[in-house]
Amino acid sequence: MTFADEVKNAVTARAALLVIGVLGLQLLFIASYVGALHRPDPTDVPFGVVAPQQVSGQLVTQLGGLPGGPLDTRAVSDAAEARRQIENRDIDGALIVGPTGRTDTLLVASGGGTVLATSLESIVEQVETPRKRALRTVDVAPASPDDFDGLSSFYLVVGWCVGGYLCASILAISAGTKPANRQRAAIRTAVMALYSIAGGIGGAVIIGPILGALPGSVWALAGLGALVVFAVGMITLALEALTGIVGIGLAVLLIVIAGNPSAGGAFPLPMLPDFWRAIGPALPPGAGTWVARSIAYFHGNAVTGPLLVLSAWAVVGTALTLLLSMRRRDRDGIPEPAPTAPGNGAHG
Repeated sequence: MTFADEVKNAVTARAALLVIGVLGLQLLFIASYVGALHRPDPTDVPFGVVAPQQVSGQLVTQLGGLPGGPLDTRAVSDAAEARRQIENRDIDGALIVGPTGRTDTLLVASGGGTVLATSLESIVEQVETPRKRALRTVDVAPASPDDFDGLSSFYLVVGWCVGGYLCASILAISAGTKPANRQRAAIRTAVMALYSIAGGIGGAVIIGPILGALPGSVWALAGLGALVVFAVGMITLALEALTGIVGIGLAVLLIVIAGNPSAGGAFPLPMLPDFWRAIGPALPPGAGTWVARSIAYFHGNAVTGPLLVLSAWAVVGTALTLLLSMRRRDRDGIPEPAPTAPGNGAHG
């Protein structure tokens, strides 16, 4: 047997295609993470300005016209309204111009990302210094001292996502990527649901009572975790039912390669390039990270949209998994012979 024959026997055409696919995922991983995170620049950060009427318009224009467009400024009626909008996650910061004296106040929310809060302070100081104004920073929603750089919520959601697609992958590898029938698909869905509940509760207990990394309701985080795990698991099962083992790679592409760097974890969404900022909120890691931070630091505000995103992934994944199993049963099933009435059999 020649060396070429040995190679053909050792590496089948199917294996070669899978290896090429893995190489593609590897290169996309590098491109996505480095592309999203190598140069975090604040762009169009929602930002409020509270100032006396005679200077408000000028200051809004000045801050909004800074080189690179770091701020998307809007006038806010008063300090209380600015604080309310930050807590509702409508804006990420606000400048309160003191009507008397030469000290202004910058409101930030490090719970939404300490890197963004620090960047806002640096940006506003560039405007305040030439005006000979002093700046005092007030953190409206401070990150926990045990939550370095506000990353705990992101890593929590990443862990839930990893559990979701790994569990779905194990179910597929152990008993076939495409369920043999609707009953098998329903069983996998039920197993995924039970696993999701256990994963959600476990993650919430670890990050809250055990490590003390995140404040907020343990049960709210547990519910979020169950939804994240189930959404990721079911969309993975659906991709596997649709494409076989390739579905595992597609799930990695969707959740890990596209979803994680665009989630606003390492750097909040306003600091990401346009592409990743656009796709992040529509993918499970981004939606989950936003809700986790809202639960921990923003009284559970502004979670309806992200929860609908996660629910949509869960519903679509479940529906596709069940529908594709029915389609396979119809295609692969052998029709049963029509029943014959007693006494009416053929006689030779």
